[in-house]
Amino acid sequence: MRRAPLPVRDGLNPTRLRLPDGGSWATVAEFLSARFPADATRVREKVTAGEVVDGAGTAITEDTPYAAGRFVYLYRDPPVEERVPFEIDVLHRDEHLLVVDKPHFLATTPRGSWVAETALVRLRRELDLPELSPAHRLDRLTAGVLVFTVHAGARRAYQSLFDARRVDKEYEAVARHAPGMRFPREVRSRIVKERGVLQAREVPGEINALSRVELLGADAGLGRYRLLPRTGKTHQLRVHMNSLGLPILGDNLYPTAYDVAPQDYSSPLQLLARAVEFDDPYTGRRTRFVSARNLAAWRHSTPGPR
Repeated sequence: MRRAPLPVRDGLNPTRLRLPDGGSWATVAEFLSARFPADATRVREKVTAGEVVDGAGTAITEDTPYAAGRFVYLYRDPPVEERVPFEIDVLHRDEHLLVVDKPHFLATTPRGSWVAETALVRLRRELDLPELSPAHRLDRLTAGVLVFTVHAGARRAYQSLFDARRVDKEYEAVARHAPGMRFPREVRSRIVKERGVLQAREVPGEINALSRVELLGADAGLGRYRLLPRTGKTHQLRVHMNSLGLPILGDNLYPTAYDVAPQDYSSPLQLLARAVEFDDPYTGRRTRFVSARNLAAWRHSTPGPR
C-alpha cells in the first residue's frame, strides 16, 4: 500500500478513500458529505481547514472536481469509547522492536467499535511511537505475546518472518479434560472463513491448517493444553480444539455463537499466546519472548517453559 501523505495523528492513521467509479458528484467535498452523512458538517470543516488531501498531499478544496479512482486522505473523528480496564505490559523494547504482553479484550488494531481502545493506538500514544506497526495480530479475545515494529524501516524484516511462517508460536488453553483422549496429537483440516460470517468452518478439501495439541496437566475436570500452530488460519486453534470436542473455555463462537456485551469482561477466552521465537533479522540471534500472564480458569497455572 502506498505511503499516506498525512502523518499519524494522536496515534491514528488517516482514513484512505478511493473515489468510486460511476459517481455523479461534482466535487470531492460533495462526495465526502454523501459518504459520511452523519459527519457532513465536520467533513466540510476539515476540507475548509485543509485537512483533506489527495495522494500527492495537495489539499482538497470545496471546488476540487470529483475524479473517479482518485485517492483522498482525511482524519476521521474517533468514536467515544469506554476504556478497556486492562493494561499492556512491555516485555522488550529496542531500536527496532517492541514486544508486549497483551491483555484479553483489547484488539490489536482499530476495527469496528474499537479505535483508540486498541493495543496499537494506546502504545503509539503512551510511548510516543507514531510509526509503531504490528508484525502480526492477536484476536481481541486472546491475550499474550504481541510483536510490533518501532519504525517503518523495520516493518518488512519482521513482518516477512511471520508471513513466511519462520516464527515458532506457542499458545496455552484451558478446556475440559477428556481422560480417554491421547496426547500429543495433531489436528489437520481445511478451514475457511467467509467475509461477514462470524465462525470459521472446517470443510472437505486440501488441508490448509495444522495444529499440534499437548496436554500439560489435568485437574478437577479441566485440562491445560499447549497448542502449537503450524499454520495461521483465522480462529485455527479455536476451531481445532472444538473439533476435538474440547472447546476452549469462554469461547463465544465455538461450538455455538452467542452474544457478549462489549463491556462484559467476566468470562475471558482461556487462550493465551504464551511465546514467540524467531531468528532476529538484524542480529541473527535466536530470540524468544514469553508471556507472564496466566489463564484464570487454571488457578494454579505457571508460565510455560522458557
